[in-house]
Amino acid sequence: MRFSVLASGSTGNAVYVENDEHAFLVDVGLSGKKMEQLFAKIDRDMKKLSGILVTHEHSDHIKGLGVVARKYNVPIYANEKTWTAMDGHIGNIPVDLRFHFEMEALKSFGSLDIQSFAVSHDAADPMFYVFHEEGRKLAVITDTGYVSDRMKGHIRGADAFVFESNHDIGMLQMGRYPWSIKRRILSDVGHVSNEDAAVAMSEVIFDKPTQIYLSHLSRDNNMKDLARMSVAQTLQSCGIIAGELVHLHDTDAEEPTKLVMV
Repeated sequence: MRFSVLASGSTGNAVYVENDEHAFLVDVGLSGKKMEQLFAKIDRDMKKLSGILVTHEHSDHIKGLGVVARKYNVPIYANEKTWTAMDGHIGNIPVDLRFHFEMEALKSFGSLDIQSFAVSHDAADPMFYVFHEEGRKLAVITDTGYVSDRMKGHIRGADAFVFESNHDIGMLQMGRYPWSIKRRILSDVGHVSNEDAAVAMSEVIFDKPTQIYLSHLSRDNNMKDLARMSVAQTLQSCGIIAGELVHLHDTDAEEPTKLVMV
């Protein structure tokens, strides 16, 4: 199993996951043209996509969904409430490309198993995904106001995480956003901060080599260096030293990460 965080941030999100038989996108939050450019950078062909897994209906996760699905004839998987919330925002999707992937469900595509799980976000029915193959595990979790014990149960022990590290609380509090938006981000249906993300990570990491991709960083209320430093310091306070078994990686709103094996 291999993956690349194609883009991550408040302007658009997409994660690519493949094995030798299948290839999936988690969300298409950028234009079709930009998605084609990102695929070229990781030397992959969008014509070979097996499906698109939708997490929720916010525009930074579905901006290019309809265009990509129609152009490349790619099946879309989403739960019923998310399908309803997306209608009118992604154009007409042919019936043969519309599939349901309900909450807390497991779907198998050959040797690749994909588990969905609920998160806490201000969307219709938001959920993220864990990928399993031959004892290896990749967990993708962003867009949640907190990480519950149930979420931790789903992602615990992954070999690689795409994990939200959205904001620095101090930057957010002192920043230009109106209080209503700050309150939404800080709420249980908003986004997790660097420190809260690290505390949650400390409770799901096993004593083995683990790769963590810090994701969905706010353009206005975070910085890569700050997120990495904050997460590393908080992990250290929990007894986990970044750079030994656990390795932290940046993601970017414009550039994909290298395609790496889980």
